[in-house]
Amino acid sequence: MNLSEKTVENVEYMIEQIKEKLKVLNLGAIKPSHFDEEMYEELKEIYEMVMKKPSFSPNEMQALVEELGNLRKK
Repeated sequence: MNLSEKTVENVEYMIEQIKEKLKVLNLGAIKPSHFDEEMYEELKEIYEMVMKKPSFSPNEMQALVEELGNLRKK
């Protein structure tokens, strides 16, 4: 997957991968449709950080979910 391109498919892929890695319980809380390409670079940074770490503390998970919430479409 070429994540250097700002596409809807890449946004969907990154969101799904983040949800899977963080084991988000409320899957409806984070949907790819909540994001657009305008925030692509920020989303990609979060995705890359999440994929690098093997695990997360509850505080880190909370911070990541809050940051994703800040990137949602208004």
